[in-house]
Amino acid sequence: MTSQKKLIEKTPQGFIVNAAANITATGGTATDILKNTPTISVDAEGAITLRGKTPLILINGRNSNLSNPDEIPASSIESIEIINNPTAKYDANAESGIINIKLKKNKQNGTNGAVALGAGLGSRGRINSSFLVNQKTKKWNLGLGYDNRFAGRTRKINGSRTNFYMPDEYLLNQKRQDKRLEQLQNLKFNADFSPDTKNTFSFEAIGNMEGQDNNESLNSALYKQNNDLNSNTNRHSIEIERSKVAEFAMDYNRKFNNERKTLSANITSSINRDRENTNITSQSLDKYDIGTGNTWYQRTHNYENGNVSTAKLDYAFPASKRAIIETGYKGIYRSIHADFQTSDLVNNIYVVNTGASNIFKFNEQVHAAYVQYSSSFGKTVTENWKYDVGVRAEQVLNDGNTQSNSTKFTNNYLKLFPTASLVYYHTADEYWKISYGKRINRPGLGQLNPFTDITDSLNPHSGNPNLKPEIIHAMELGYSKEWNKYSLSSNLFYRYAINTIRQYSQLQPNGANFTFPINIGNATTYGIENVFNAKPSKLYDFNVSLSLFQQKLNGDNISTDAVQSAFGWYAKLINNFVLWKDSKLQVTGTYNSALPTPQGKRIAQYFADLGYQQKLGKSNARLGLTVTDVFNTFKSGYINNTPEFSNYRYGKADTRAFIITFAYFFKSAFKEKLLENKFSTDY
Repeated sequence: MTSQKKLIEKTPQGFIVNAAANITATGGTATDILKNTPTISVDAEGAITLRGKTPLILINGRNSNLSNPDEIPASSIESIEIINNPTAKYDANAESGIINIKLKKNKQNGTNGAVALGAGLGSRGRINSSFLVNQKTKKWNLGLGYDNRFAGRTRKINGSRTNFYMPDEYLLNQKRQDKRLEQLQNLKFNADFSPDTKNTFSFEAIGNMEGQDNNESLNSALYKQNNDLNSNTNRHSIEIERSKVAEFAMDYNRKFNNERKTLSANITSSINRDRENTNITSQSLDKYDIGTGNTWYQRTHNYENGNVSTAKLDYAFPASKRAIIETGYKGIYRSIHADFQTSDLVNNIYVVNTGASNIFKFNEQVHAAYVQYSSSFGKTVTENWKYDVGVRAEQVLNDGNTQSNSTKFTNNYLKLFPTASLVYYHTADEYWKISYGKRINRPGLGQLNPFTDITDSLNPHSGNPNLKPEIIHAMELGYSKEWNKYSLSSNLFYRYAINTIRQYSQLQPNGANFTFPINIGNATTYGIENVFNAKPSKLYDFNVSLSLFQQKLNGDNISTDAVQSAFGWYAKLINNFVLWKDSKLQVTGTYNSALPTPQGKRIAQYFADLGYQQKLGKSNARLGLTVTDVFNTFKSGYINNTPEFSNYRYGKADTRAFIITFAYFFKSAFKEKLLENKFSTDY
């Protein structure tokens, strides 16, 4: 919490984290904000989980190709909304909940703006900048913003695998190093028009450009069971990736004389164009690491054109003095055209390997309609019992195929998703809540794509077009209490999933370990989640969150060894100090315990971040210092143990970095709102 705006704001479905209060993410991306958001886990590879599973990520409440938080600069974000128990009004495709990233949007009158510049250093340099300007009159609100971020980073990965029943390919040791340059630019325009007090028309356009240049070296030494060297190979890859996203949204909102009656409609379209080209050079080595034989040259490209478009209509009206009925429709249209090609250098000419090249097309439509009834009852004037019941129907139509017809599928189904909740308010500041919801987890486009990545030929991975959607039953019992300087939110949760999707590895006859997503039998997760806020003095406040859960994966439908049960927990502490006038120091610490996988576990992860801000002059400027991963402990890895093989993999990137940021606003009407993310979140 801060003296101006709380870090955490409780909502009936979860809570909202105000990005201004998270100064340790200055100069970073949305991923950096999520790392220090209560109850959310972000591993060293950028994978985001909520209560042990991947949540649905929305941008301004809409489905988007910008759902990768690394593509969104932290300086563009107003707040992050966590919805743990979504009602029938929300997409059913949210097994563990929803993360809604709300971008900044000014509501101050007049002409307002701000600029920010930042620079830092990890093992390599990084810079960022942003510019925002707005013009608001009685009927019009126009805004233009630009952000960029350029960051270099390095990473080292060590791995080892023992193949128990392959005496000639018994032990594999690998060492990998890579240097990466990440480039990110965003341009955003918004226009709102209100011809009168009851009607508002809005338009928003976002242009995103992302690039990654990766220089990677991988040494793979394979030994026989008697310790003799089988093969020793150096594999060098130059990977150039460019991604462009154009996103458009049109909204209409209608107010009525009766404030309990609302109407809204919106149409969105998010178009992406991704290009990835990789040059691979392989060289055999002897036991003294001296090159032998001819060098082998390969090229690969992966070109993807995708689109996510939505059409949505919501209408709410009073059914009685206490009751409201909400109903609506949402259509989601997804498509992807992926072109993957592998070529080998033969007689100084690159020849396409037709066995490792193909084109994949996928189309999906989701037509959803919902109705929800909300009301209250009780003997007191405050009507201390509130409840809602609803149902969402989703018709899914999808099909996919490859050009060679090696993959072809169609999957059409209609499913109902009921939800219900009951809340008892003991006082206005204290309540109990119980809820139930049926949900679905449809495979993502990347999980369905059948192409195999051969950058590491001994550990290839791909998607699985035969994946089925997960069906989930989720229940929650929550308690919330607010005091003058303290607040507590505690939730017991239970989740049972059928056809749950997990990564799975299979040892191939040639010694390669092939990894792909697969439907295992079922998964059960239950636990407790706690968030506590305290402001014991004007000079210090803190937020502590703790999630404890038991997770059991039962994949005996694919293998007897794919049954895992383990206890996991997440802990996060965010401390805010006022050292002197117009200053703020923030220190955060995070611990994510080891988690089970179908064949082993992911290692525990922990780190600490630090941020400092100082107002300058008449408070129209700020100077900030951010130190990420202060003790350089943030790493990733996993351990697998199966009857056929055992392996481990540990990776460490240069997560420790120092970043200095200077921000300045102009025009007094804007004041500190822009620099502190104090934007209205009405979209």
